[in-house]
Amino acid sequence: MEHLEAGFEVSERRACEVVEQPRSTQRYEPQEADDEGRIVTRMLELVRAHPRYGYRRIWVLLRREGIVVNRKRIYRLWKQEGLKVPKKQRKKRRMGSSDNGCVRHRATRKDQVWAWDFVHDRTTDGRPLKWLTLVDEYTRECLALRVGRSIKAQDAIDVLAEVFAMHGVPEHVRSDNGPEFIATAMRDWLQQVNVGALYIEPGSPWENGYAESFNSKFRDEFLNAEEFDTEGHARAWGAAWQADYNDHRPHSALGYVTPSEFARTCAASVRAAPSLQQHTSAAETILS
Repeated sequence: MEHLEAGFEVSERRACEVVEQPRSTQRYEPQEADDEGRIVTRMLELVRAHPRYGYRRIWVLLRREGIVVNRKRIYRLWKQEGLKVPKKQRKKRRMGSSDNGCVRHRATRKDQVWAWDFVHDRTTDGRPLKWLTLVDEYTRECLALRVGRSIKAQDAIDVLAEVFAMHGVPEHVRSDNGPEFIATAMRDWLQQVNVGALYIEPGSPWENGYAESFNSKFRDEFLNAEEFDTEGHARAWGAAWQADYNDHRPHSALGYVTPSEFARTCAASVRAAPSLQQHTSAAETILS
């Protein structure tokens, strides 16, 4: 007993015999899969390009590039590399009470409700930038992303007329009660092109939830990551981000397909769209 207390060493062979375990298990070293380094390298490149993406969205992008890998493996590599997306602090919101809100008046098909709003930013010299965002609530497509030092009601009408000509005319547009949206010129023009205006209850931005959700992604993934020297710089980078959002960014609410892919699977709106000539004449009537 005294000999044991002083310290007793057992050989590897004897220890394995006692516990009936093959000696080879003590010398096994895990082998890295041949493609592991390539997957990790590409995964890190995607994370640097999209720092707000989680491992599921990165996994979808890898699969789109032809890299055959399951989600659990990407999760293991994600944890191995110490990657994580910082959690955003969310404010508690009460449900809106307006009949025009996105909960009570929900879009159930493409081109039924478009939502628009403004997002504010600045160039590096401190001068203001004003972004107009427009999304289809059902397909989540970003239909317009325009920037200027200022955007007035007439500018917003021009943007809508252009988007109508490209994508057709929705049944409704949803917005808050900003002066550009409730301007007489805007309301008269929407009435002439037979588009319903859904104005949410004042002070209830959550009732325009799809616009708010898009604006949050737009600020988090783009505005907070880029600095713009000029308005032209902002316009060029904004157009590139809009194309990436629609055509390449998997959207979790759409089953991780892109908005453009989802929109192509949707049936055309049952509502006939007025002709471009009607749009133009109505806009010219209001603006003249």
